[in-house]
Amino acid sequence: MKASGIGGQALMEGVMMKNGNHYACAVRKPDGTIEVDDQHTTSIGDKYKIFKLPIIRGVVTFIESLTIGVKTLTWSASFFEEDEETDKKDKEAEIKINTDETGEQLPGQNAEQENTAEAVQQQSSQINKAPKKEKKKGEGLMMALLVVLAIVFAVGLFMILPYFISTLLKKVIESQLLLATIEGLIRITLFIGYVAAISCMKDIRRVFMYHGAEHKSINCVENGYELTVENVRKCSKEHKRCGTSFILIVMVFSIILFMFVRFDSTILMVAGRLILIPLIAGLSYEFLRLAGRSDNKVINILSKPGLCLQKLTTREPDDSMIECAIASVEAVFDWKEFQEKLKAEEEEARQSKESQKARRRKERAEEIRLRREARGIIDTELSEEKIREIDAEADKLAEKDLNDFDFSESLARDAAEKARNLSEGKEEDKEQASGGMKESEEEILADIESRLEQETPSEEDEDDKVLKALNKIYDK
Repeated sequence: MKASGIGGQALMEGVMMKNGNHYACAVRKPDGTIEVDDQHTTSIGDKYKIFKLPIIRGVVTFIESLTIGVKTLTWSASFFEEDEETDKKDKEAEIKINTDETGEQLPGQNAEQENTAEAVQQQSSQINKAPKKEKKKGEGLMMALLVVLAIVFAVGLFMILPYFISTLLKKVIESQLLLATIEGLIRITLFIGYVAAISCMKDIRRVFMYHGAEHKSINCVENGYELTVENVRKCSKEHKRCGTSFILIVMVFSIILFMFVRFDSTILMVAGRLILIPLIAGLSYEFLRLAGRSDNKVINILSKPGLCLQKLTTREPDDSMIECAIASVEAVFDWKEFQEKLKAEEEEARQSKESQKARRRKERAEEIRLRREARGIIDTELSEEKIREIDAEADKLAEKDLNDFDFSESLARDAAEKARNLSEGKEEDKEQASGGMKESEEEILADIESRLEQETPSEEDEDDKVLKALNKIYDK
């Protein structure tokens, strides 16, 4: 699976997807249609490079994501506020029909109905003529206020409150390390309890279902599947780059760092925790960024707790929710082009692997040839039948692709060189030469076996089998 770079957020009856500085919201309106809002934003990191440095970029990304998240969440909720206002106006515009006992309409009733409808329309037009600049300014202030309140609430509930709860145990527990660990466990327990409590609300459960649709659509794209409702439905609703995992990572890092914050004053202890929050957020972002781009086994194991926690914040979505997620993805990301690049990279990797296999086969054949040459010189007294038997074993090795074995070419050449030197040595007499050759052969074989044990894997290789077979032949 390759990271696509897109992320998202669940909204009120919708999904927001973000790709770089481009984000889009897709919301299912009360009338059943999907409204897509396409926006661009500029990160402060694009203007000032210092905000793209590691750890610092994590703090900046967190604040910017929180701002966009609150803005888009408010925008999605506005559709349902408008629907409620429309219903209210319709009720106010209704005119009670006064009829006589025969059911006939009273005179002048039509004129009264028309006047009332006109008054409602004029009132609506006056409201809509409000200055846009003042409206945008008011929305900006409201967004800033909501972001500040969200941060204050989160810090107070999950950072400060666990500390004060842990201080109640100071009379019983003297170890600061143990108190810091207990504080962290209280923090995690509060968060899990908070998520479990809000998940009982009907509206929040639907938000969690849209959260699952967001994850499923991103997993569908990154796994190379065509972005359809059927394919999205089959994908996992957990993702390593999820904000839920980020919060859990923040809590784990806080346990570690708060162990080193030790003051006698309660005010200094609280201040130290507040000062470390940006550092904790930055470190957590870097880990989450690494986890989203890596398939390392250790990273995957460390990401498991976050994925398990996502079972609380995600639910299986229905097809209408998946359609919203797909609409949001398609507004900011060309998934077809991404899949074409993915297929091209896979094909390139396959060809590269095949070429590596061919190269290894060629090198392997050369190694076997050098070994055969060395054995041919050593085995001068062997019968032709036995030599053919050894050659057949060598040919089998040349045909195999032993990816986990890299035999040193210099080792085979050294063996061949030693054998040549022995064969070209001066002989005093045939018996001494024969005995010397026999003794030298055994020394060379022992040397080859000892060097193979140092340079090859512990598992028995096919070449080791050949050497053992060769020893058996000599013993006979």
